[in-house]
Amino acid sequence: MQPLDLILERFEQISSIPRGTKYEAGIRQWLIDWAGARNLKSRTDAVGNLVIYVPASAGYEKHPTLILQGHLDMVWQKTTDSNHDFTRDPICLVHDGDWLKADRTTLGADNGIAIAFMMALAEDETIAHPPLELLLTVEEEFGLTGADNLDPTLLSGKTLINLDSEDEGALTVGCAGGGSISMTLPVTWESLSPDEMIFEFKVVGLQGGHSGGDINKHRANANKLIARVLDFIQREVPIRLVTLKGGTARNAIPRDAESLFVCLKEKSSVCRERFSVITQAIYSEHEHTEQGLSITLLEKDERPASAINQAETEKGIRLIMSLPYGVSAMSSEIPGFVETSNNIGIVELKEDGLLVISNHRSSVLSRLEEITFRVESIALLAGTKTEHTKMTRPWQPNMDSPLLKKCVQTYESIFGAKPIVELTHGGLECQIISDRCGGLDTISLGPTVQNAHSPDERLYIPSLPKVWSLLTELLKVSP
Repeated sequence: MQPLDLILERFEQISSIPRGTKYEAGIRQWLIDWAGARNLKSRTDAVGNLVIYVPASAGYEKHPTLILQGHLDMVWQKTTDSNHDFTRDPICLVHDGDWLKADRTTLGADNGIAIAFMMALAEDETIAHPPLELLLTVEEEFGLTGADNLDPTLLSGKTLINLDSEDEGALTVGCAGGGSISMTLPVTWESLSPDEMIFEFKVVGLQGGHSGGDINKHRANANKLIARVLDFIQREVPIRLVTLKGGTARNAIPRDAESLFVCLKEKSSVCRERFSVITQAIYSEHEHTEQGLSITLLEKDERPASAINQAETEKGIRLIMSLPYGVSAMSSEIPGFVETSNNIGIVELKEDGLLVISNHRSSVLSRLEEITFRVESIALLAGTKTEHTKMTRPWQPNMDSPLLKKCVQTYESIFGAKPIVELTHGGLECQIISDRCGGLDTISLGPTVQNAHSPDERLYIPSLPKVWSLLTELLKVSP
């Protein structure tokens, strides 16, 4: 079987196994079984990270061990018309010319394609390579938890190639650090009165995307849009929230959001007028960037039992309004590079309060702290309870890295062109793993993946053989 066919076959098998964040047990056991069938040893640590050990090929036994690394989990996102159950259903792969995508869901090439590459490399007995340690972490998409709790005794190698980059021809040597804050605003539920009517309000059809890689592409955030419309209405019409929900992942730009709210029947015409005015403005603002945007307001006959009070409705909406979204600062050192950003990934009105989750990124640690404290200050002024994830520090580039030098030389010798050496605003596990293991020489590379963390995610198939050629050549001349 040709390498490309093997990679795609393994990726299809991987795609048949549910593997969202905190649902990695199935894919981990499948890989353990795969390794055992090939007499490859494997180990896991207390949090579920997996390492598979591949012995060196003949003549390479004394070469330094090389770590290849990716993560087991994927982000679960789907379109509103999809009935896909991520906890049970296989990802349905769709070939579209040179691209591989999924049927109205995330594809999971982030980072299932890394797993497929590792499996293919281990299975191909024609490839010369040093001892390999295939490291597959858990919960990368939820605060890099697996890497942050990695048991360093699993690994002996001092050189690591991360396979989580998404632009073939680019070598990533640094990334943003990040963190999240969960805010919960306490609420009081009160019965509806006979003179109140119910409206259903939806914002759907946005592009969404990765909160790191796509944050600078002028993509609207459904949570921010729904709060903006509700705020514009409530400035003239007292309203009370029954439901409010948008987004499913802190590190994905929300595509859809919806709400039920009530107002006095005598104010319903003013409510509709205010809705019409603000939505016309929003459509105009996004006519070139969000052609799929749909904003609707419908009267509902069903009467819910209760809604939160007006004061808490006003405070909750204004909390979301006041939180930053998008690019906060561009780099002063690297033209065109996003330094600091923020995403309002999840909003949900629950029985015990209004939950809002904010995700922050920066390539400068002090700026990461600043935007985190800014969001926290807004949350505390609103009277919320706050909970932080651990802040991960940025991965700072080492331009004198022997691995970087070897990768650049190898790429030039194969393709006759220089690779791009870059930093990414997305989060990678390289720095955390390096710190856990006492210092590693690290780099990140991978095939071309577009629109990760959204149902528009797609993998460029012609980029796979190029990454394969680069990897197999690097294994022959491992530093």
